[in-house]
Amino acid sequence: MQLRLACDRLMQAQGHAEPTGRAKITDGYNLPAHYVLHTVGPIVRDTEPTPRQEQELANCYRACLALADAHDLQSIAFCCIFTGEFGFPQRRAAEIAVSTVRAYLETTVAIGINSVIFNVFKDDDLSIYRNLLS
Repeated sequence: MQLRLACDRLMQAQGHAEPTGRAKITDGYNLPAHYVLHTVGPIVRDTEPTPRQEQELANCYRACLALADAHDLQSIAFCCIFTGEFGFPQRRAAEIAVSTVRAYLETTVAIGINSVIFNVFKDDDLSIYRNLLS
């Protein structure tokens, strides 16, 4: 409940919906994490993602990584952002996630992040990420 209330306070203070590709941070409250990063990805329904939607998804990962860096976090875990219910194709989303995270870690100076976890829920996502990360 605390996390939900914190999100509500953030949005009330902001006064508008969070734009696609941006991120916010809250305390983790009763979760097994100190913080939770929240992001809004593109909704892709019954079609292939457009180049703009692919860029917006990459922006979600970059925004979360930058926010983690700004808060001196050493580790970050990502779920499969906006796949499933929101329709972004799993394989393409994973390709964007892995390439965006790799590029960020390779090009960003003086970052504190030393561990990135891709947290998957489905066996097919696990297979996709294993293939991309091997």
